[in-house]
Amino acid sequence: MTAEPNLDFALDTYECVVLYPGTAGRALPAETIQRLQAEHAEHMQALQRRGIILVAGAVDGNEAREPDPPLGFGLARTGSVDDVRSVMDADPAVQAGLYRVDVMTFLCPAGSLEFPLAKAES
Repeated sequence: MTAEPNLDFALDTYECVVLYPGTAGRALPAETIQRLQAEHAEHMQALQRRGIILVAGAVDGNEAREPDPPLGFGLARTGSVDDVRSVMDADPAVQAGLYRVDVMTFLCPAGSLEFPLAKAES
């Protein structure tokens, strides 16, 4: 989407983060995967504490989706898809190829989402 649609109501804009299996994930030893998953969780928690990521979590029940089921989803509100992509590319699990990340713009009716944990930590 290159421009916001012409609507009779306001929109809020977020950056949507989607994690998928990475190309190296299947070849990594189990202990490396566990370490990278822990480092990924720490990275995401740090981004949330910094106010970059508003909410993030795992996507479950996608085993039947092939070839690349989404594994995780998150929302940020920085105003820049490129900035969010940059901090996600710094995730150790993304750098190691366990996950690959896609970041895109997400639009929804203004005021329709709240993030109480993000407010509590700000």
